[in-house]
Amino acid sequence: MGLLSIFGIKSKAEQVKEAMVEGAVIVDVRTPQEYNEGHISNSLNIPVQQIEARVSTLKKKNKTVILCCKSGGRAGRAKTILQKNGIKAVNGGSWGGLNYMLH
Repeated sequence: MGLLSIFGIKSKAEQVKEAMVEGAVIVDVRTPQEYNEGHISNSLNIPVQQIEARVSTLKKKNKTVILCCKSGGRAGRAKTILQKNGIKAVNGGSWGGLNYMLH
């Protein structure tokens, strides 16, 4: 347990682990070309520019969405969009780092 956990603030790893236990959906917000170069198994590829248009699809899943990209920046933008639309979302950072966390 880290110092921030004492104050109810969870680390990214704790947020990801908790979301995965709840059956979260992993969404990679990179371009299809980047996604095809390597990605997390069973993740969805929805480029960040399409996130807003796909909100209803993600909302129907009724699951937390864990977002990833190359470095975490685009995932952060996507997280903001999803949260504004009532979807629980976690910025998982880079897809490689998230993939490492999941194994």
